[in-house]
Amino acid sequence: MNHLDKIRNLIRHRLILLIILENLLIVGIWWYAQTYYIIDTSLLALISLTLGLALALVIGWLSADYVLQPLKAIWQAVLHLSPTEHGVAAPVLEDVKLGRELVASLTSQIYQLGDVAKTATTEGEETVRDMNRNFVAHNMPLPLFILDDSETIIFVNDAASKYIGIASTDLLGKNVYMILDMSFPSEDTFDTWLKEVKLHKATASNSWERVRLNIRDNHPTLLFDLAVYYNRDNVQKMDTMLVLFDHTKQYSQDEQAVSFIALSVHELRTPLTLLRGYIEVLEDELEGKLDPDIQDFMLKMRSSAEQLTAFVNNILNVARVDNDQLELHLQETDWQKVLLSAVDMISLRAKVRGINLECNVAPDLPTVGVDSLSVREVVNNLIDNAIKYSGQSTTIKIDAHMTQDGMVETTIQDFGLGISSSIMPNLFTKFYRDHRNRAQIGGTGLGLYLSKAIVTAHGGNLWVRSKEGEGSTFGFTLVPYAKLAEELKHSGDKDMVRGAHGWIKNHSMYRR
Repeated sequence: MNHLDKIRNLIRHRLILLIILENLLIVGIWWYAQTYYIIDTSLLALISLTLGLALALVIGWLSADYVLQPLKAIWQAVLHLSPTEHGVAAPVLEDVKLGRELVASLTSQIYQLGDVAKTATTEGEETVRDMNRNFVAHNMPLPLFILDDSETIIFVNDAASKYIGIASTDLLGKNVYMILDMSFPSEDTFDTWLKEVKLHKATASNSWERVRLNIRDNHPTLLFDLAVYYNRDNVQKMDTMLVLFDHTKQYSQDEQAVSFIALSVHELRTPLTLLRGYIEVLEDELEGKLDPDIQDFMLKMRSSAEQLTAFVNNILNVARVDNDQLELHLQETDWQKVLLSAVDMISLRAKVRGINLECNVAPDLPTVGVDSLSVREVVNNLIDNAIKYSGQSTTIKIDAHMTQDGMVETTIQDFGLGISSSIMPNLFTKFYRDHRNRAQIGGTGLGLYLSKAIVTAHGGNLWVRSKEGEGSTFGFTLVPYAKLAEELKHSGDKDMVRGAHGWIKNHSMYRR
């Protein structure tokens, strides 16, 4: 028979004995009172009941302390070893009258576990101290950073120190956000991801492409892919590991390509403007004098000129975004007029493709605070994409309305090819295009990237909903001017100037 069975039987027998003695005492008092005293039966019953309750309270009170003796001793042993409790003495086993063998066995196990935990903690601390001397990751060719639960750098290998140009002794013990000034091409940053997984997960991993590391002291900017692994509450206290995969040369070539193309297409503006002017003059002069086929050629020529203008504008504005040079001047504007004007500008391109643009604007929309030229470019890009990916569909729906949270929302819906769920996360990344239809459908992979930057600078959000084979819906929100009025009032100017930044800083201390 084990200790638990012994203590259970002992408590059971003693409680049964106490209950029997209590009942015998009450019966004896009843008999004695009936035999030697003349007492009314109801009064005698009341006395017996009162006595029974009193005895039950006394027995319960004394039994609780007696029965809980083993638990009290074990609880005291746990508190004695707890790092958060101070001054709690260890239990004295000689004072335990009930279940002493069980208490002795359990407290012995508790003390052994305490010794194991203490040894593991000590070994973990020694491991952390020794990492900087003999950790095998020192020989790893990829830059590696290891952080504790407070995002403090506890290990950095030689490759990482060399990569960012800072000695390891100057990195250890520093907060990672003070050392790695990282920027991401979207709002999905390392900082926001880590905060989320710390709340809900014990382990997690993630990766990011095209991360920018801004180095101080005139060092060149580094571009890399980032892989992160998170493991909470491990003995070694190595909560987060960051591995950097350098692609500075490759990604820099992409950025230099944009700058070079921007410089080149800038020279196209003057002849392109002249070309569009000549086309408009020809259309006016020859209106009603051309046969239908020639008239159709003129429409296609003007459509192509407008498409080329949009392409030039996209390239130039993406270069400005990447160089933090694109400024937006937000002013009070009637959104219906701006939207209808933008739709009218691209309607010829839709007409050439045989697509009908159905525009529906809810009545009494509030005025919005926008930079009209830039936001027209957003509408142009979204409708142009809808035209490209409409397939055999001949209708595109444009809708403007108020959302439940008081924002002005505009949606562009097509019923064409749709978007695969596998490419949705990268849809707003610069240069990204679906490899399956890249050859059939033209484009630069810059329109959505630029549109996202412009809408975000306006204080809105650009989103997409799509199902492959059924079409896509792109939508974006704008802030009503009334919500911006207070900011405008304090700006001391007639409009608000905002920058459209293509890179999102990783941590709030770096955010603009």
